Amino acid sequence: MENMVINTLKEVGALLEGHFLLSSGRHSNRYCQCARLLQHPDKAEKVLSVVVDKIKDLDFDIVVGPAMGGVIVAYEVARQLGKPGIFTERKDGEMTLSRFEIEKGTKVIISEDVVTTGKSTMEVCRLLETLGAEVVGVCCIVDRRGEASELKLPLYSAIKLEVESYDTEECPLCKENIPYVKPGSRNIK
Repeated sequence: MENMVINTLKEVGALLEGHFLLSSGRHSNRYCQCARLLQHPDKAEKVLSVVVDKIKDLDFDIVVGPAMGGVIVAYEVARQLGKPGIFTERKDGEMTLSRFEIEKGTKVIISEDVVTTGKSTMEVCRLLETLGAEVVGVCCIVDRRGEASELKLPLYSAIKLEVESYDTEECPLCKENIPYVKPGSRNIK
């Protein structure tokens, strides 16, 4: 399955090389742009079926994906499992659940496209827990976690990618004056 996932990501141009400013504020020489996968419903279905197979026996009621990257992932995972799928979004810099309601005691799995530090995921987790939900885990297309990960939940991914990332001060690409691009959706302060 790992080869199928990697080959599909390469086929759609989702694995990028260059100098990237990640949503976490760290820099990297590689980036996985899952939007390039998610624009192909048939390929997204195939890759996310790997994730669905890993979580199908978990006890949860709903899939919640943070905007932007987790929205389509939540939809497709929920579709394959026959469960509801909703999303959170940022309003004035804060993660909110403004379009949906969630009942206390609802068991949730959070969906993401890529998990790197887990910062956004844990922000969604804290929001859901304040609303009375029980977060049982996280699912994603790409697990890019490294040493800086804040994720404190079980993670189920289609693929684990080892990608180097650097603090700005230590980034060798910055030292070579190679300009970076910021492909993520979260504004960095």
